[in-house]
Amino acid sequence: MHFAMPPRKTSRPPPYAARNNSSIRLPPALRSLLRRYSPRTIIIAIVGLLIVLWLLGRIGGGGSGGSALIPSVAIGSGPPVVIVTVLDPQADARWTKQIKNNREDYAKRHGYLTFLPNNNDYPLRNSPSSWAKIPAVRHAMTLYPGSTFFWYLDHTAVIANPAIPLQSHLTNSAKLEKLMVVNEPVVPPDSVIKTFANLKGDRIDLMVTQDKEGLSPNSFIVRNGEWAKYFLDAWFDPIYRSYNFQKAETHALEHIVQWHGTILAKLALIPQNIINAYVSGPANKKHGQYKDGDLVASFPGCDKKKDSSCAQEMKPFLEAAEEKANLP
Repeated sequence: MHFAMPPRKTSRPPPYAARNNSSIRLPPALRSLLRRYSPRTIIIAIVGLLIVLWLLGRIGGGGSGGSALIPSVAIGSGPPVVIVTVLDPQADARWTKQIKNNREDYAKRHGYLTFLPNNNDYPLRNSPSSWAKIPAVRHAMTLYPGSTFFWYLDHTAVIANPAIPLQSHLTNSAKLEKLMVVNEPVVPPDSVIKTFANLKGDRIDLMVTQDKEGLSPNSFIVRNGEWAKYFLDAWFDPIYRSYNFQKAETHALEHIVQWHGTILAKLALIPQNIINAYVSGPANKKHGQYKDGDLVASFPGCDKKKDSSCAQEMKPFLEAAEEKANLP
């Protein structure tokens, strides 16, 4: 009769074999704690203690090496409007100074702020300089978190009627609801994507105009908040800049408005002559051509013309606006 031989023992146990922990001696207090409570209960208690310590450090600072909590700035606690215009440092210096004065005079009159960076302040790589408007507005929101509205106005436009405050003219919710162009193709004349017809003014976070060819973001307004930050970040996404749209950021805006309902649902299309009336260019046939008394006189593309310049075209409007700004 043959009996099975027991497996041979080896002095080299496999690496996954359990080790003898009898040599590990825990403090008596810890052994008592482990006997009284389950490991899960102990882990929860430790995590809770760490959270409490973190909160105390945030509220009261961390002693000599800690930093006190920086209080958040409430939207609405600062000047109501910040005017953002991106300037070209290579442009005519006198004309650039007139544009700055135009924005600053208007802002001072109504208690607003201005933010006037250069287009080379932002890393655009090989993208056209017109893309700089997007990070410029985002930058302004970081600098002035207490302000409610940020109005981007291109350097090819003049605030022609400085007596008009932006709040009563547009951003007031009731006024905005009366002005909104609803059920209108986003890209004329026959885009299947149309502006919503049932939006309330206090739910609108983006106000933009439309000329004869499409959206015209050389003048637009965003309401400060998390949605605005998301919108600007999405618009400035590198993938859209890499598409080489014919009209750069303008076509990128039309793309995201038509393909992303979260953006269209916050957008109000407003008559062009409210903040973007064209003196020259493809004005909207209904309400796009500049007339005396309009808030803005815009000259889109004047910086790309060979036979004239923005300084020449805008000179009478800048001088007239300066005279009006000096009136009591």
